[in-house]
Amino acid sequence: MVPYFISLLVVGIPLAWAEWSMGRYSGVRGFHSAPGIFATLCRTRWAAFTGMFALLIPLMIYTYYIVIEAWCLGYAWHYLTGALSLGKDSEAYGEFFATFTGQKSDGSVASLEQSSVLVFVLITFVLNFFLIRRGINKGIETFCKFAMPLMIICAVCVLIRVLTLGTPDPEFAEQSVAGGLNFMWNPDWTALQNPKTWLAAAGQIFFSLSVGFGVIINYASYVRKNEDIALSGLTATATNEFFEVCLGGLITLPAAFIFLGASAGGFGTFGLGFVALPNVFSAMPYGQLFGFLWFFMLFLAAITSSLSMLQPVISFFQEGLGASRSTSAVILAAVSGAGSAFVIYYSKDLAALDNIDFWCGTFLIVLLALIQAIVYGWVFGTTRGSTELDRGALIQVPKFISFILKYLTPLFLLLILGATIYDSGPGYVENFRTNEVARRSVYLILIAAGLLLVGIAYALNKWTREGRFNSSEPDDS
Repeated sequence: MVPYFISLLVVGIPLAWAEWSMGRYSGVRGFHSAPGIFATLCRTRWAAFTGMFALLIPLMIYTYYIVIEAWCLGYAWHYLTGALSLGKDSEAYGEFFATFTGQKSDGSVASLEQSSVLVFVLITFVLNFFLIRRGINKGIETFCKFAMPLMIICAVCVLIRVLTLGTPDPEFAEQSVAGGLNFMWNPDWTALQNPKTWLAAAGQIFFSLSVGFGVIINYASYVRKNEDIALSGLTATATNEFFEVCLGGLITLPAAFIFLGASAGGFGTFGLGFVALPNVFSAMPYGQLFGFLWFFMLFLAAITSSLSMLQPVISFFQEGLGASRSTSAVILAAVSGAGSAFVIYYSKDLAALDNIDFWCGTFLIVLLALIQAIVYGWVFGTTRGSTELDRGALIQVPKFISFILKYLTPLFLLLILGATIYDSGPGYVENFRTNEVARRSVYLILIAAGLLLVGIAYALNKWTREGRFNSSEPDDS
């Protein structure tokens, strides 16, 4: 939690403000897609190619995120129907997860015995593109207006149950609610000496706040010139932290500690969410109900995020290629569907998911965040950025934020990027050399990047013919 909050203050909030500023600045000048935004910020059309990363990252992350989203829906359904009432056999929940996700062998989910996950993927996929096709207001915004309050209700119900568990087993007096909260909040200072702790904390900030995703700059580009972005950016960040730390964190870690003890800290993300917590719900009174509420809440949270990943690419197809929203949705559905099929088929040990997540969901996110910090601090300029951030602001952003964005944030990101390369790079490079699925995952990423670069080249030619780069006067509409 210590490096998590340091990452939030040094990178999360400042970079979110930077993306809001850069996005709106470009949006009022007529560009809403990442390539156009970077060309506007850097005042050279060739910078548009840098925007490829802001399209590639959400596109590739979506290919596996939609699968995880479907797992959440599937678990919610299995809890609702009673199929996940496996008693207190801890190994049974691990076996269920391995079978449901196809971890035992590639292509296993295509068999009749294990194909149920495909049904949930299809349902989730159709729902995503139905909403994204309806647009930002009628689709994404309308869904979130209902999903967010419902998500809060589900989370609060589960949180209340967890915080009222007391000490379920008197033989293990330390495994109580108070012990679980102490386990979460009492710092282990020796862990701060481990670079992996800082890397994991910073990576979580990037992922949860969508900084370095290319998502915020896209959405900010639709904000009008004199509307507040300072308080809006801070509110969005704070609300996310409330959900993640005060709801999600206070449910998962204390609950797992209460029933599993200190061993709960040894579970990975998937192990904690899909194996440890089902064990917890099985030992909890009315666990089937709370298991359904928990995974349905995760599904709602996931779908609000996956929709945001689709919008940057949709915007580019519309703005750069001149396609209608319906056509853009169909193209994106075909491309992302092919990527998701790749992730689903190469499911053994979740190899495809793991490799795409490292290259796009870890390495490239930090790289894009670093690029954006440099563009904001040294190309676009903190003076212009502060002016943009203060326009229409309902709060006064401290002046030292400019110093942080120009010096501390890039330095912090360079350290994180270096730590990522040093800690995980050799393993994934060796994996690329020896593992066929790892190579195919990288080839898939490179093919997607190549297609996007061709699309950007076409868009640049189109924008040049239309004279889009001839004027920097803002469009106040």
